[in-house]
Amino acid sequence: MMGFRDHRAHNGQRKVYPAHRRRLEQLLDACPRDFGWARPTWTRELLALQLERDTGLRLSVGHIGRLLRRMGARRKRPRPVVHCPWPKSHERRRVGAIRRLIRDLPRDELAFYADEMDIDLNPRLGLDWMRRGRQKRVLTPGNNQKRYVAGALTIGSGNLTWAFGTRKSSDLFIAALAALLRRYRRYRRLHVIVDNFGIHTSKKTRAFVETTGGKLVLHFLPPYAPKYNRIEQIWKQVHDNVTRNHRCASIDQLVEEVDGCLQALSPYPGSAASLRPALRSLVSDSGSAI
Repeated sequence: MMGFRDHRAHNGQRKVYPAHRRRLEQLLDACPRDFGWARPTWTRELLALQLERDTGLRLSVGHIGRLLRRMGARRKRPRPVVHCPWPKSHERRRVGAIRRLIRDLPRDELAFYADEMDIDLNPRLGLDWMRRGRQKRVLTPGNNQKRYVAGALTIGSGNLTWAFGTRKSSDLFIAALAALLRRYRRYRRLHVIVDNFGIHTSKKTRAFVETTGGKLVLHFLPPYAPKYNRIEQIWKQVHDNVTRNHRCASIDQLVEEVDGCLQALSPYPGSAASLRPALRSLVSDSGSAI
């Protein structure tokens, strides 16, 4: 009977305490070069060395791996970001001015977030569920074809207005502005919030805005700050539900599906009941409607 007893109680004191786990979490949020290592990414071996340097606790590579699994940590690609070159105070003033504009908007004026999105016939690759040992294939045409869509998200109602084009040019942006003018002709002024991309600041765009006699006003976000432009959420939904891993044989078919997705997303965010029946298959991975 002695052979069936659990003798792990005699293994001695445990080595890893909450303070060690907290330090490991802190290391994962940092870069090895912050601590003098030449390598820019962590390995389990390097984490073990740094943890021993910081706490005096020596753990095996296997033990580090088990701790990482318990923490829910996993290897994945980082998200690329571009740093805004403005001082933080300047950035906050610009964003604050736009927020005050939206907050104090008169009843006869509207505000929009606007931007453009690329549509590529070569599919964007995205995550999908697959059986163990199986890998799905995404057929690519080889010779890529591109279209572009310029869109505007109405602040408050969530309505979407958009225009397609073959070039990402001032003409594309102007086409979206013209669509706004036609749709909201009864409003005194339309405020359009955009980034500093060249087609938004070009002479052709400025000349078109001037012809509206002040009905159109462009407001520019800080450079390299897409987090402040809420239409980026729309583009993410379109990529998640249409362009990633798509099987469209032609660019025209892909544009038609993007157009249908935008129709289903307007107004955004909408309830499942508001989606058109033919497009209710647009759902998130969790199963909830967009």
